[in-house]
Amino acid sequence: MAAKQTRLELTWIGKDERPRLEPRILLEELELSYHAETRISNNDIFENHLIHGDNLLALKALEQRFAGHIKCVYIDPPYNTGQAFKAYDDGIEHSIWLSLIRERLEIIKKLLRQDGVIFVQLNDDECAYCKVLMDEIFGRSNFINQVSLKTKHTAGASGGGEDKKLKKNIEYLLIYAKNQTTSNGFKKFNDLYEETDLFDLIDDMETDGKSWKYTNVLLDKGTFMQEKIVYDGSGQEIKVRKFKGVKRTTAQALVRQGYSREETYLKYFEYIFSDTNAQTSIRTRIIDEFIALEPDELLEAEYVPRSGRDAGRIVQHLYISPTIRRVIWLKDTAKKKRGKLIKLDKLGTFWSGFNWNNVNKEGGVAFDGGKKPEALIRQILELCTEPGDWVLDSFLGSGTTAAVAHKLSRRWIGIELGKHCRTHCLPRLQSVVDGSDQGGISSSVQWRGGGGFHFYRLASSLLEKDKWGNWVVSKQYHPEMLAEAMCKLEGFRYGPDPDVFWIHGQSTENDLIYVTTQNLSYEQLQFISDQVGDERTLLICCSAFRAKPDAFANLTLKKIPQAVLHRCEWGRDDYSLNVNALPDSEPEVDLAEEESSESSPSPIPTSEEVMPLPTRKRGRPRRSSSMQELPLFANLDQRGDA
Repeated sequence: MAAKQTRLELTWIGKDERPRLEPRILLEELELSYHAETRISNNDIFENHLIHGDNLLALKALEQRFAGHIKCVYIDPPYNTGQAFKAYDDGIEHSIWLSLIRERLEIIKKLLRQDGVIFVQLNDDECAYCKVLMDEIFGRSNFINQVSLKTKHTAGASGGGEDKKLKKNIEYLLIYAKNQTTSNGFKKFNDLYEETDLFDLIDDMETDGKSWKYTNVLLDKGTFMQEKIVYDGSGQEIKVRKFKGVKRTTAQALVRQGYSREETYLKYFEYIFSDTNAQTSIRTRIIDEFIALEPDELLEAEYVPRSGRDAGRIVQHLYISPTIRRVIWLKDTAKKKRGKLIKLDKLGTFWSGFNWNNVNKEGGVAFDGGKKPEALIRQILELCTEPGDWVLDSFLGSGTTAAVAHKLSRRWIGIELGKHCRTHCLPRLQSVVDGSDQGGISSSVQWRGGGGFHFYRLASSLLEKDKWGNWVVSKQYHPEMLAEAMCKLEGFRYGPDPDVFWIHGQSTENDLIYVTTQNLSYEQLQFISDQVGDERTLLICCSAFRAKPDAFANLTLKKIPQAVLHRCEWGRDDYSLNVNALPDSEPEVDLAEEESSESSPSPIPTSEEVMPLPTRKRGRPRRSSSMQELPLFANLDQRGDA
């Protein structure tokens, strides 16, 4: 008997226990949504989302609208240091953390674009576990990098048992692509460079006994002599021009003439070079053609690369010295900045240089423990996004990711459960919009304010238990909320038709949904069926119906709430990573009751009893509908004025 094939995976206690998440609707709190008084620029963005609520439920709420739209996710989840797990043994501690983070990562993967990437910041408590978990969720082939991030200096003691261990001054960024194996997946990061003062670098190299290579200065490339055409291995044409009478010197020689080292490099910055024995096919072809050069001769090769960062553009390279060595310009690896020369080194997997000492002052809100520098988030977003891309942080904390994304003209979604969503994130982002936040990266990006955001909260659970223990629609749901919630549960896009009372949403152009708390008669169903016609189908969700479920070919009939009882864990509002707040297990739902013809009304509250329309509606503004002969929702008059 052949052995059962299994995949390599991480196992833990309770891994197979999966929550049945309720796809909640989002309600806008209009008095907290915020935008600038005037448009600052054409790049102002107003559709950003600040969401107050459990981040797992909020991610589920976003799934229908934003699946496949997010370019970059940055999350900084609780590190599971053990402080919240004193009542649990070690296995339970890790298992709870893994189960809860797994659910979030799986939804995040759905939200990412095909070329999207996720950054997860952790310390060494759970980083190794999370790496294996993300291999399982995203696939090992989609692992990009693990970055080591220096977070603080090593001097001094900081408690936490670190007198017995090496002091922790490193955290980690796990970086995964959603898909980097197909043509529409992740290709590469944007080019970012670490900056070092050029002369500090030269001094350090000299102290270490290393030589600085960029010491030659090209004063004049001489007189044009001839042009030849050579071909690379693929037959691509390369124009090679020969010059004679080259004039060159060294930086040291110019210093001896009276210039300082700094003056020399600043004045001749565009002409300072090194040369290298580059092993390239193009150089080989040129050497085959020209054999060697005189000391005062120079070659200029011009061609259009078919691949690489210069693909499709005309590039020129110089070759010099008797052995035809490739010229490498200092200006290609350094830049002038505020009267100084800065050496640029392509970003690697060790990140340092962020100011952690003043991070608590950024954004004008204090947030002890876990606040990240705006410069760090800027580096992440500039590495993998462009202006207008969607950025998500589902552990928003004090609002740093949203603040930086806003200043960089990225669209953003921030989710935070704690009260600091209102006490920290909200005022911080208001000051960003106003332009009064001039800390963090504001000065370096010349931030002046602009744009805005919508403030949302998660709606309560659709179902609650009445005093007899029956599941009924929550008292907080008025008819419009009920219709939107049922659209989400059934996979329809909510969008009531202003002219057709029985269209509340659609899954395709011809597949529609109608939600009502009414007990529909056969005659009412016949009326609706006739209007739907043969080319369309309609799902009707109602409290009861007096007809056989298959009486109408173009109608599907479902009762509320029986049709959705088994779908979700109703009434659960907290899936947070704090295990001390874990709720009791969900009681079993009785699924025995079946839909039937001539059915009696379900124990669903009517609008008049428990769902009065609020005097001030929360949530997105809705248009009133003309109801024709049937009301849009229960307890509205026959004209259907909502």
